[in-house]
Order: sequence, then structure tokens, then C-alpha cells
Amino acid sequence: MSDTPAVYQFEAHHLWHDTQWRTDTAFGVDSTGRIVASTGASPEYLDGWVLPGMPNLHSHAFQRAMAGLAERRGPGDDSFWTWRETMYGFAERIDPDTLQAIAAQLYVEMLKAGYTQVCEFHYLHHQPDGQPYAQPEAMSLALIEAAREAGIALTLLPVLYMSGGFDGRALSPRQRRFGNSVESYLQLLGNLRKHESHDVRVGVALHSLRAIPEQAWRGVIEHDALKNGPIHIHIAEQIGEVQDCLATRGARPVEWLLDHASVDQRWCLVHATHLTEKETTQLARSGAVAGLCPTTEANLGDGLFPLARYLEAGGVLGVGSDSHISISPVEELRWLEYGQRLSTRHRNVAARHAGDSVGETLWRTALKGGAQAADMPIGAIVAGQRADFIVLDQESPLLAARDSRSVMDSFLFAGNVSPVRHVMAGGKWAVRDAEHRDEARIAARYRMAVTRLADA
Repeated sequence: MSDTPAVYQFEAHHLWHDTQWRTDTAFGVDSTGRIVASTGASPEYLDGWVLPGMPNLHSHAFQRAMAGLAERRGPGDDSFWTWRETMYGFAERIDPDTLQAIAAQLYVEMLKAGYTQVCEFHYLHHQPDGQPYAQPEAMSLALIEAAREAGIALTLLPVLYMSGGFDGRALSPRQRRFGNSVESYLQLLGNLRKHESHDVRVGVALHSLRAIPEQAWRGVIEHDALKNGPIHIHIAEQIGEVQDCLATRGARPVEWLLDHASVDQRWCLVHATHLTEKETTQLARSGAVAGLCPTTEANLGDGLFPLARYLEAGGVLGVGSDSHISISPVEELRWLEYGQRLSTRHRNVAARHAGDSVGETLWRTALKGGAQAADMPIGAIVAGQRADFIVLDQESPLLAARDSRSVMDSFLFAGNVSPVRHVMAGGKWAVRDAEHRDEARIAARYRMAVTRLADA
């Protein structure tokens, strides 16, 4: 528990703690932005439903500005791979100033929706021709500054990206700005770790098995300076990726990774959509996080994660907004459940026992997995944790006549008007009465940035 005196004193009429709602619960927040015990002196009364903010474990910030621009059918069969070419063309126009403007707007929208932390899986490292910027970490620093502007906690995950496929082919011209050698990547990480703080964590991202030779990624994760901290990787998102891995390595992607790496609680396997029953069980037992992005996975036609089997095996999961065609933890969790209902033709799939609330199960599960993937002290309103919480408006029609047994289910399944009224992130009010503290300025700059992109 912190010895720093409390700056804020609160009394919550309803506070979510672990597996239940508690009434009239007092707590404090100190000057470092951590939860501390209440002194009982003149608390602010929070008369809504107070619960931990949600971590967003997978984000490509620049893609926020292209959301909605890839929904026109092409001349052939549209797929993830045709979408990727559209995304590559869009990415060529992003520079550090544009990225900061887009990311700050995105992070404001995340906070208003109930996300209080984001894991940024960042691979736009260099200029479009592949030449480094004068300051090689310029694009990464744009994301750090955007997070600080908005007031969201950031786990920055610079991506190692070296080849264009499992066969080791060279990066295409459109991929060159993503590329690094092991040496330049380690230098990038070293430079960025100088910017770590209470609000910023730097981890490792391996783009995918197809994009990094085994010797290279081993050289990174086994480096003496990187023996701790999170490791994220895209894996088994598309059937084509699974088929290519089988053809070149004689095993499926998750199967191969689990056989060749010490996958444990540090790891977050993003998507992991296409799993056999054996892979599902092994992934659950590893302690790694399955990083699920249901709205993006649906938008790209990826497929459905085997949720019920994974939860039965004790698996850990979290959610992310990925390409940001939706920026809402409610919608990610809702569609995680709805996808299962459509595929199994059963209801309340995420709830494992009679009487369990689906809403409570999903929120609690995603908090745990998101906090683990972010490698930050978040996900609970308890002493020592970051003061990241949201307050649901008890006057919202969405929550009218709801009690502690039904409020979470109504929050996730009863409408599209957000009842998030206030958001505290890192001990500072980021959102009050559904408005971000710097919303107008950030939105104006974003509009200017995307207008320039459209004219380019």
C-alpha cells in the first residue's frame, strides 16, 4: 500500500470488486495515481456503478483513420489479403505528426467507451521508402505523446518484422517501412525504454511466425535485457496462414510455437482463431493470453475462436479493438458471445455454471487477461493498483430498474448508447459527464489530419 497521502477521497454507492458488487465502499487515490485506503475525510460520492476500466490489448492506431474505407467490393473475392493491400496503401501516407493526431483521437474515443489502457502493436517504424527517420523512434514517440495527451495508459509494443512470408522472401516495397534487423530493433527498444513511466510500458511484439526467422526472434526474446516484460504475436488469424505454416514447417502455427518457444504468462497470442482441440487445451494450459478482437475478426472474415472449450480448459483471454472499426469494449465482448451463439446455436455460452452472469463473466475475464497482457498493475480497484475506473450513469435509461444482479448484463447486452459517465485513468479525470477534458482540440486536429490524408 502506498504511503503517499490521498489526493482524492471517494465513496462509491456500488463498486465492482473481484466477483461482486459492494455498496458504500470508500477508497482513496494518491498523487502517483494509485489506489490507497480511504482516510474518510470529505469523500466525493460516486452515485453510479463503479468498475475497473478495461485494458485494450491490441491496437493499430493508424488504422482508425481508414475505418469504413475498405467496405466496397473489389473485382474478385475480397478477403483479409485484399484488405491488407488497401491498408498498406493507406499506411504509406502516415507520418509522425499524422500518427499522433490519429492516435490521440483514437485514445479519447477509447477512454469515453471505457478503455483505460491500450497495448499498441506498432509496426510503422520508418519512412515509406524504408529509410529511418532522423530520429529512428519518431513514430513510436508520436504514440507515446498521443497517449499522454489523451491520458490513457500505454503498453507500447514495437514490432519486429523482417520477411514477407514463411519462405523467407524479402519485404515488399510496401512493407519496407515496417522492417528492422535484430540489431536495429534492439536499439529501438533501448531508446524507447528511456521513456517508460507509471503510464508507459515498453514490451516486445513479434509480428508473426511468417514475418520473422526463428533465429531472429530467439535472439530478441532471449536477450539479457528482455528477460522480463510482455511478448505479443499475431498468430493463426487466417486459414491461409495455417496452410502456409503446415506446408513449410509441418505444423500449425500455434502448435509450432508451443513446441518451439517457452510460451508462458508473458505471452499474448493475438487472434489465435484457428485452433484444433489439442492446440486450444495446450494454449489454455500455457498461461498465455489469447488476445481476441471480435469486431475486427468479423470485419476481416477471420473466423471464430473456440471460446467454450478454451474457458473450460482454464484459458486466459482479453479483448482489443485492433483495426478500430469499432471502439467499444462492450461491442467486443458482446460479439465474442454472439459469435459463439451463432456457431453453437446455444445461449449464454461464456457463463460456465448455472446462475452465472454472462456480462460479469466476460468483463471479469477480459480484465484479467488484459492486465496480464499489458503488464501493468491494472484491472482491479484495490490498494496499489492504478486508479483506472469508470462510472456508469445510474440515471441512464439503459440501466433503469437494474440491480446488482442485472446491471452488468444490461451494460453489455441492452443497447448501443454508452452509459459511461466518468472515467478516471491513472488518478486523473479523463472524462467527466461523458466529455473528455481535451476533446474539442484533439478532434479538430484529427479532422485536419485526415483531410490532408484524403487530399494526398
